[in-house]
Amino acid sequence: MRILITGVAGFVGRHLFNRLCQQYAYADIHGTSIEQSSRISNERLTYHVVDLKDAQAIQALIAEVQPDQIYHLAAQSSPRKSFQIPWETLENNIKAQLNIILACIALKLQPRILIISSAEIYGPVQPEQLPINENAPLRPTNPYGVSKVAQDMLGLQYYLSHQLPILRVRPFNHFGPGQSEGFVATDFAVQVARIELGLQNNVIEVGNLSAERDFTDVRDVVEAYIMIVEKGTPGEVYNVASGKPYSIQYLLDTLLKNSTVGIQVQVSQARMLPVDVPIVRGDSTRLHQVCGWQPSIPFETTLLDVLNDWRSRVRQSTQP
Repeated sequence: MRILITGVAGFVGRHLFNRLCQQYAYADIHGTSIEQSSRISNERLTYHVVDLKDAQAIQALIAEVQPDQIYHLAAQSSPRKSFQIPWETLENNIKAQLNIILACIALKLQPRILIISSAEIYGPVQPEQLPINENAPLRPTNPYGVSKVAQDMLGLQYYLSHQLPILRVRPFNHFGPGQSEGFVATDFAVQVARIELGLQNNVIEVGNLSAERDFTDVRDVVEAYIMIVEKGTPGEVYNVASGKPYSIQYLLDTLLKNSTVGIQVQVSQARMLPVDVPIVRGDSTRLHQVCGWQPSIPFETTLLDVLNDWRSRVRQSTQP
């Protein structure tokens, strides 16, 4: 078994790699990253520094690895950042995936390819249309969502046109230890950690607290990815969601409850999105029926893990 993970050094990639090592004791696992500095030092991983936008380099990589499975995780993954760099987001996310697909076709390979779309493609949904299933209309509200529509549809197209065993997944919000800043839970957690160490004033800046999101622990999400690659139907698409929306206010209150110091809250316009969907709740019935997947890690447990992770990271950053 030969497995290729693009973006292996990223937040989800690291969790996926660890889980695949447990799942497949003798698999030959390869991973890509665009830079050497984020390298994972592990004897189970063959590491490749490559720009996925370079078609020739990707074809050479696929020819070398000859993968049985491809988990394509690499992407510009921040909806907020996509407003600042819309064209870079579109080019990066679409071109990288297309290069992988075209390389497999050119080399006459048929690996099972998992394409990571996003629940961002669904956009605003009326309350009576919740929970969101895979048949919901696509109405993205940011350039990141548009890029994920393109990735999703390209995956379907190349399954239909070339019979590549492509599986598509639409994960809803997922978080956990190891996630970078730029996402709501981590942005709050890093501020709490800094305040606790006296590195910033005891005021935490927030955006829209009334929005409700469907959060799943990243460790449950990568479990779903592996199940889909093993048991999913090529050409099909699967939501990955907890089915339980939590308000950003509750997320913040939970972090503040676990803080060791008193913290004030201040709304910042800079943290508001140009377009914000009031409530998101996903339906993972199809995934449960096909693979038997369901989330197992409580929301509050994940939040505490995120906070403790950032406490450790902030503390280490102050060490000489």
